[in-house]
Amino acid sequence: MSLLRYLMVRAARVAVLPLHARIRRFLRSCENPEPVQAELLLNIVRRQADTAFGRDHGFASIRTVEDYRRQVPVAPYERLAPYIERVKAGETSALLADDTVRLFALTSGTTAARKFIPITDRYLADYKRAWGMWGLRAYRDHRPRDLALRPIIQMGGDPDEFRTPAGIPCGNLSGYTALVQRRIARRQYVVPPEIGKITDPLARYYVAVRAAIGKPVALFTAANPSTLLTLARTLDSQRERLLRDLHDGTLNATLDLPDAVRASLAGRWRPNPKAARRLAAVAEPMGRLFPRDVWPDDTTLVGTWTGGSMGPYLRQLPKYYGDVPVRDLGLIASEGRFTIPFENGTPSGVLDIWGHYFEFIPEGEIDSPQPTVLGAHELTFGGHYFLVPTTAAGLYRYHISDLVRVTGFVGRTPLVEFLGKGQRFSNLTGEKLSEYHVTQAMERAADATDFHPTAYGVAPVWDDAKPFYAVFVEEPDAADGVEAFLTAFDAELQRQNTEYEAKRQGGRLGMLKAAVIPAGRWAKFDADRLARSGGSPEQYKRPALVGELGFADAMGVLRWVG
Repeated sequence: MSLLRYLMVRAARVAVLPLHARIRRFLRSCENPEPVQAELLLNIVRRQADTAFGRDHGFASIRTVEDYRRQVPVAPYERLAPYIERVKAGETSALLADDTVRLFALTSGTTAARKFIPITDRYLADYKRAWGMWGLRAYRDHRPRDLALRPIIQMGGDPDEFRTPAGIPCGNLSGYTALVQRRIARRQYVVPPEIGKITDPLARYYVAVRAAIGKPVALFTAANPSTLLTLARTLDSQRERLLRDLHDGTLNATLDLPDAVRASLAGRWRPNPKAARRLAAVAEPMGRLFPRDVWPDDTTLVGTWTGGSMGPYLRQLPKYYGDVPVRDLGLIASEGRFTIPFENGTPSGVLDIWGHYFEFIPEGEIDSPQPTVLGAHELTFGGHYFLVPTTAAGLYRYHISDLVRVTGFVGRTPLVEFLGKGQRFSNLTGEKLSEYHVTQAMERAADATDFHPTAYGVAPVWDDAKPFYAVFVEEPDAADGVEAFLTAFDAELQRQNTEYEAKRQGGRLGMLKAAVIPAGRWAKFDADRLARSGGSPEQYKRPALVGELGFADAMGVLRWVG
């Protein structure tokens, strides 16, 4: 280790000492979350009492949690939209007290229209604090001497797609946070921020890999593991051009890049013929170049979502990245970071009780006019709940539609994992099939039959004789073994959902079928969905269940199996 690097590592270790102390204080507060959460809520209410929203909902008279619940209904984005429109026009006090809105983060595309989430200094402080605790624990658990101050690959979107009438930028949150990091942290993120302005998918991922190749990457982080798979496949498919660029210090001239981006990237990388020759010697005999060939799995870490519908993508990571440790990033949305995972191999994270006030509605009561509402300290192990956060950045009893499950506790603070978006369900004959049922059945059936489609989705199909559900898979994946997979998948759906079982056994629903669609059709579906609703491709979650009866017609089914 050079003297300069030694001094930098020593300085970094000194700098994180306060973070160690913060984690210890946080874990102590988890022993009794009720007073911590109540104090946080009342601080938010007092601070925002003189906003238009606060006056309309009587914040000045709120003294207890019960007062707050009585005066503020649980509601989705649409209730906040009129106030947010006023903030977009420059009237910050419509929703926020004494806060400058730095950015409107745009939702990630799981809804039909874009939502504008105000990002304030308080939001950013909470966001960075939680990320700091996640990162410190992840690095501490994985060879800190090897990982310290080494490069990080993280894809970010455009933080300034357009401006509101008041001149406030609207765009991608991860792209914005990359710009406002401290200088020592920003130097570790090797993917240039200009990537947010690149719309061509190949060019976007090529530039990300070009920025990282030849550097000792320590951490690959992407909200969706499909992003990591695309990075890996780009590295392999473009290996000859990438190694030529690495050797010469250039950037492929054929890439579809905006002129301003290409000009900004010009001359950024120096020639590195030594690294190019070394990697060529690795790639040539194997006829491939995967991340595990460039960055060995015993010196790297992956941070990505591991819950919900991510299973089919996670199973493909070892092929490209090797036996690399994977740590879930936590339940993160444009609205905030809600959990902090502290262990590998689980999508569960402890609620960030310092950052947001949390309420929970039992899964079966979400449509009730007077549902049971619970605090974080009142949840039970194994329970399924809809998450209802209140944030210091203007979201009050916000029905985000995230369904979570309690998997354990830190003290009395629950560990929760994301199950799926609650609005994703289908109910042809009373079966009330949810996305959670689909993802769980898919996981078990794929493992049992070794049938692992690159991408999939399930949707109902109407048939006058007997309606049925279909799993949509692309042509290259519909090889031998699909029939056995369908049998296992249908059986697992029946095991997961007794109503589905009853309708299948009673003859009201037909056997599950496979709808074989053209190669690349799922990518087009994703692109069309993002174009309609906006958001970041890296945070986009393809629905595992689509409730539309006309879905098969839109997907161009080539043939049916089953």
